[in-house]
Amino acid sequence: MLKRYLPIFDWIGNYNQRTLTSDLIAALIVTIMLIPQSLAYALLAGLPPEVGLYASILPLVAYAIFGTSRTLSVGPVAVVSLMTAAAVGNLALQGSDEYIVAAIILAFMSGLILLIMGFLKLGMLANFLSHPVISGFITASGLIIAASQLKHILGIKADGSNLWDLIISLLSELPSTNIPTLVIGCFATGFLFWSRKYLKSYLLNKGIGHALAEILSKAGPVLAIALTTLAAWGLDLQQHGVQLVGAIPSGLPSLTLPQFEYNIWQELLVSAVLISIVGFVESVSVAQTLAAKRRQRISPNQELIGLGASNIAASISGGFPVTGGFSRSVVNFDAGAETPAAGAFTAIGIGLAALTLTPLLFFLPKATLAATIIVAVLSLVDMGALKRTWNFSRSDFFAMLATILLTLAEGVELGIIAGVGLSILLHLYRTSKPHSAIVGRVPGTEHFRNIDRHHVETDNHILTLRVDESLYFANARYLEDRVYDLVMSNPNIKHLILMCPAVNFIDASALESLEAINHRLNDSGVTLNLSEVKGPIMDRLRRTHFVDELTGHIFLSQYEAWNTLRSERVARSVGDL
Repeated sequence: MLKRYLPIFDWIGNYNQRTLTSDLIAALIVTIMLIPQSLAYALLAGLPPEVGLYASILPLVAYAIFGTSRTLSVGPVAVVSLMTAAAVGNLALQGSDEYIVAAIILAFMSGLILLIMGFLKLGMLANFLSHPVISGFITASGLIIAASQLKHILGIKADGSNLWDLIISLLSELPSTNIPTLVIGCFATGFLFWSRKYLKSYLLNKGIGHALAEILSKAGPVLAIALTTLAAWGLDLQQHGVQLVGAIPSGLPSLTLPQFEYNIWQELLVSAVLISIVGFVESVSVAQTLAAKRRQRISPNQELIGLGASNIAASISGGFPVTGGFSRSVVNFDAGAETPAAGAFTAIGIGLAALTLTPLLFFLPKATLAATIIVAVLSLVDMGALKRTWNFSRSDFFAMLATILLTLAEGVELGIIAGVGLSILLHLYRTSKPHSAIVGRVPGTEHFRNIDRHHVETDNHILTLRVDESLYFANARYLEDRVYDLVMSNPNIKHLILMCPAVNFIDASALESLEAINHRLNDSGVTLNLSEVKGPIMDRLRRTHFVDELTGHIFLSQYEAWNTLRSERVARSVGDL
């Protein structure tokens, strides 16, 4: 029980010197990467830069205690930061004390929601978001985030909750572009793209060791910050209109509980639910992918608890909503992290940065942080997924396209709500018309296959319909209509067999439909039979009157049903003679 809710006890007992070394190296690399990211994502959320550092300390410690992934790195991420800005921006002006308070409350609410979902074992709710919808939402959010940061690259003022409003605002303010800011922004963006793609190979060609080249290549944002900060200080760019981060308070965050104001909590509830679900889906997807590479497993329900604890930790330390980040988790994995202790060591590194480095960031241009965000989020934009999805599934393509367009046009909250609705509607649409096939016996075997795909034996008096979907309220009537149409179009049928190898569930509505089919076929002189019914389904059917009222039989296998019903028909024919 202790290991179940405190996974730290699952690995701490085997911790040794080798594991410590691996975790320390990974923590060093992730810390270098996380410092500029934390500052940048706080800027994206409309919060002071130090809040990003605060959101990267205690959440990592909390996840190390309660999380099940060995390599997931928790902290501020782009999409959740954008959703935070969208949610809190409706309540207060960016930069105000009320805005910060609302962001802290949002993190606390998100944490509570995740904890409740975890204790109720509701991790399966993430399945309501299909991958095409999530992919579309992240792609659209990436475009909005990138567009929202162009104002910092250009040194102008621009606002908007969707892509269209942002573009209009940017174009209207374009004549006011600050040239020194544009130069800084373009340099930082170009350098970050180059360092991400080419810096490691460049260093290796210069004879630098692989381990050091790996660390330095991840330090590209730190180097960009250092160069542009020195330039802003040495050239006194603030006097030329370049916006700087300014004074950042030194020290660790003070611990406090969020305020309880009913109106604010009520206003933020829907946003907190959406942030919780999106953050969980993004986090658990990354965690499962990385765990599979090492043949490890994670517990989605415990991940809810781990992420819930991380968000509450962020809230009480003055941070904003957090979740597992894709880029930093991959870096943590590639750097050799073996346990969640790497995250705790990263938290120590961020804490030291908050204590010692913040005075050095006064002259940091906001354009550099904007470049960091743009380079990070554009890697999430995957427009090629539209073509791949079109080639595979038209319905998934239209769900993805609708999510992208709605998110771009109306903003992230409506986009994700529409995505959830589309996911559910897509599932209902697909399962409302379950695939079924008339099957016959493959000659000389006990196998039965679709008569439209294989050369098979059939019997004019026996019809077998294989049902390839669970039966529930949305598709029960469709099955009735399908059976009646088949019987009406085949007057010689004496026996109908529903072959059920893929039926994993039958609800009350589907049971009523089976009873109606049984009675109506009986009136037509046709018996209803079932074959290959799974054990749990059979147990449920035995608790009803359906088995007693069934006009035919329930067979263990389709081959048994075929032989039995053919033998009975032959016997009756001989008796009639």
